[in-house]
Order: sequence, then C-alpha cells, then structure tokens
Amino acid sequence: MNESTDTAIILTNGQKKALRGLGHHLEPVVYVGKEGFSSALLKSMEHALKAHELIKIKLGQNCPVERNEAGSELARLTGSVLVQLIGRMILLYRPNPDLPEGKRLSV
Repeated sequence: MNESTDTAIILTNGQKKALRGLGHHLEPVVYVGKEGFSSALLKSMEHALKAHELIKIKLGQNCPVERNEAGSELARLTGSVLVQLIGRMILLYRPNPDLPEGKRLSV
C-alpha cells in the first residue's frame, strides 16, 4: 500500500521514548473492528500517517487479529514503525518529508 516500504525506518530507544511522550495525549484516529485489516482501514491509516506521522490505533474487542500480531502487521502494511503497544492501543510512526516544516515531528 505504501510505495516507500523498501526503506526501513530505524529508531533509537531515545527516539521511541520521545514519540511515546508525544503519543501519550493522542486520541485513536483508527479503530480496528471485526472486519480486521480491510482495504478501507488501510486507506484510512495511510491518510492519517501522511497527515500526522504519529497515529494511535485502537483494537476493538471483536478484532479478529491477536494484539501483538496486529501491531507488527499494521506497521508492515503501512511502512511505519511500531512505537508502542499497550493493551489494545497501538502507536505507529512514519515520517512524511512532504509535510511543511512546522507540522513535521522532529525525532
């Protein structure tokens, strides 16, 4: 789905810690329900990552994918990095160099 999946994003522990701090106050922008990883869900995640770089995803109670598997699989499908997985919340990061300087996260 993402054309830049061939370039792996490597974050240091310090960068992940900074992103966790930024993500703490975020509300989930995507909810994974019983449909699992549908094309509509992936499209929604793609738009959210382009606009925000750092997004929070909530796995619903009826999500068919196990939470540990869901985090790594969503990161792989979107070309992003799994920053944090707590309970049913997933925090993903993917830099967008096309965002204006003031909107980009500096990690």
